[in-house]
Parts: sequence; C-alpha cells; structure tokens
Amino acid sequence: MDVSVGPQTGRLLIKTARTGLGAKAGHDLTIEVTRWHADITLDTADPAACSVAVTVDADSFEVRQGTGGVKALTDADRAEIKQTIREKILHTGSHPTITFRSTRIAGTAESFSVAGELGIAGVTRPVTVHARLVDDRVQGSATIVQSLWGIRPYSAFFGALKLRDEVEVQFDIGGLAAGS
Repeated sequence: MDVSVGPQTGRLLIKTARTGLGAKAGHDLTIEVTRWHADITLDTADPAACSVAVTVDADSFEVRQGTGGVKALTDADRAEIKQTIREKILHTGSHPTITFRSTRIAGTAESFSVAGELGIAGVTRPVTVHARLVDDRVQGSATIVQSLWGIRPYSAFFGALKLRDEVEVQFDIGGLAAGS
C-alpha cells in the first residue's frame, strides 16, 4: 500500500533540552513542524518491502511549548526562537528543506527500525528511527546529534545557557490501514 501523509494526518515534533550553568533560565522546547509530507510504502507482512521518504519545509518550525525557565515564553520569545532557527541554525535561505529517505526497514509492526539518510542544512548522514504500528498509526522517534550535521547547538550568556547537542524528533502519523 502506498500512502502520502502530512500535517493533516499527524504530528512531527522536535524536543530540545537545555544544559549549562544557566540552564534554569532557559526552556526545554517542543517545536512542531507545520509543513511536511511523507510518501510511505507499507507492507506489514514484509518490512523489507517498506519505504519512507519525508520532506520538511525547514521554515515551518513553530514553538508550541517551553517548559522550565525563570519566566513563561512570550510571543516575542517564540518569534525570536523561530528567527534564530531559520537564520542561525538551519540557514533556511540556502537550505529550504530537510529530507529523510529510508535505506532499510527491519522488525515487526510492533517494533521496527528505519535506517536512512537524513539531510539537514546541506549535510546528509545516516540515522535510525525507532517506531511501532498501532492500529492505523505509526508512532516513533529518533535522536539527532546536531553537531554531526555541522549544527552548533544554540547558546547564550557566553555559553552559560545552551541547548543539548541531542534533540529528539517524535512523530505520530495516522491514515494508515493496518494489515494492508
């Protein structure tokens, strides 16, 4: 079964965490990717016959939640974070998309891994996604080490406040018919 999915059928979230001496001043962020699509070939009887290709609009990141910190996130904070992501982290002017293409899928519907190539800001590297099929939904995550893609994690206050190098990408996508 071939299916195309996107924000209308699921969510793609990025979770960041803070570190450093000034970590109490910052926020752990939940960022939603609002424009993306995935083309999936699904065969629950033969994982090796499955594939996935995802394209993300790198300019579509929206801060949905900020936990921790000394004060709550304001709309101005959210706008500043979005601008920093676009201009200083992902360089969306020259790298407007993020891509993922599977190279191998193994496991069972209850627990499978998707090995593939992730392209961010002009750098493509291997990554493994861990997922499961629950009814008509695929849920899973991957940990991305930003520096492996040449991304310097955000820092402020002369490095006293910074984001961890690892970010977690989570997804929950519906519209898939189990057993197809």
